[in-house]
Amino acid sequence: MPKEEKMTIDERFKYLRLVKKRYVKAGKLGRGRLLNEMQSVTRLHRKSLIRLMGSGLERKRRHRQRGRTYGPELDHPLRVIAESHDYICAERLQPSLVETATHLARHGELEASPRLFDQLSRISVSTLRRILKRLEQDQPRLPRKGPAEANKVAREIPMKRIPWNEQQPGHCEVDAVHHCGQSSSGHYVHTVQMVDVATGWTEQVATPWRSSLAMEDAFRRILARLPFPVLEIHPDNGSEFLNAHLVGFWKGSVKDVTLSRSRPFHKNDNRVVEQKNSTLVRAYLGLARFDTA
Repeated sequence: MPKEEKMTIDERFKYLRLVKKRYVKAGKLGRGRLLNEMQSVTRLHRKSLIRLMGSGLERKRRHRQRGRTYGPELDHPLRVIAESHDYICAERLQPSLVETATHLARHGELEASPRLFDQLSRISVSTLRRILKRLEQDQPRLPRKGPAEANKVAREIPMKRIPWNEQQPGHCEVDAVHHCGQSSSGHYVHTVQMVDVATGWTEQVATPWRSSLAMEDAFRRILARLPFPVLEIHPDNGSEFLNAHLVGFWKGSVKDVTLSRSRPFHKNDNRVVEQKNSTLVRAYLGLARFDTA
């Protein structure tokens, strides 16, 4: 992230409109001090500020659109980086673009160049959001089930978001990482992750299946290692978590536990996605270590 935060054009004009009220009423010495202040805040030239103070401070429409700064050669690297982070939002993806590209290039998953790293370090969140939205149109999506085919167990569990400023340990978010590569066919390892929102305490257990019995065994191992009681379980809408067997396990084996779930198609509701992304990248690069005890 940039060390020094810069003002946007709209913020700059808003600031100048507020200062102009004092500038019009001030005398020669007062205007000089105000110009010094505006120059240090906006980083504009003194003559430009004098000219703006004598105008209506309204943004003029651009007569000629500028060309594209980021061409189609950036699409493939951004698609690979976004996929390695499980398509998180642009606000979370933008600070880690250069670091992720470095890791992927080191392991031969991405062809990196100085120009690519320069573009990844300068791209803004809004531009990244527009590019990712365009790239999503090329991704095939599975057909959504109708209301009659939806998970009946999930309907009984309320949807919510655990506040990020939660202070009491025990409110845990859960997710599963599929270590299957490009294809989900055949047998492969899954990692069950549980992250406490208040402390950031993370537990991970590897399991060869996603059946309800395998998930129950993974949760029992996690509960045996946690140093605090579990107050809330907050998974996504995956059927490996929202099924009658596991719901009965949480209500019967763990006392005073609350069940909640994320909103469908809202990945950012689950804070464990940050931990999941780092594990997914390590596993994708062959560096992950799993607990199978």
